[in-house]
Amino acid sequence: MTAFPSFDPERFLAHGLGGHTGLLGITHHAHGDDWVELALPYSETLIGDIASGVLASGPILSMMDMATSMAIWLKRGHFRPQATLDLRIDYLRPATPGKTVIGRGECYRITRSIAFIRGQAHDGDADDPLAHVAGTYMFLDMPGAEAKA
Repeated sequence: MTAFPSFDPERFLAHGLGGHTGLLGITHHAHGDDWVELALPYSETLIGDIASGVLASGPILSMMDMATSMAIWLKRGHFRPQATLDLRIDYLRPATPGKTVIGRGECYRITRSIAFIRGQAHDGDADDPLAHVAGTYMFLDMPGAEAKA
């Protein structure tokens, strides 16, 4: 059995991720044993509707995909490659122009091969979310990775 280092979302994001996460400017906000909050700072480069200044939906979905993925790694205690099987997002309202969007992802169940997640995004008031997400991730085979139920 291979020993895995404990997963630390703050350290993970502090290493300057490339790809879309780094390009979007997503940062760590907070975390617990099975949840992660990320922050998506408002940027004019992310505007989807120039007339209103509202952020595009894609960056919010990207942040929620990362937050829910990281919640799985926290609950497992380590990183394990996975693929997004299903990620449903329900947009309840547009993000307020000029405000940072906070995305909270939670992993509420893990089986041998699937993880179940949920979460929400808001722009300052968690009681007034702008989106809800729910989904599943499938673990990918990795040499030395043990399957934990």
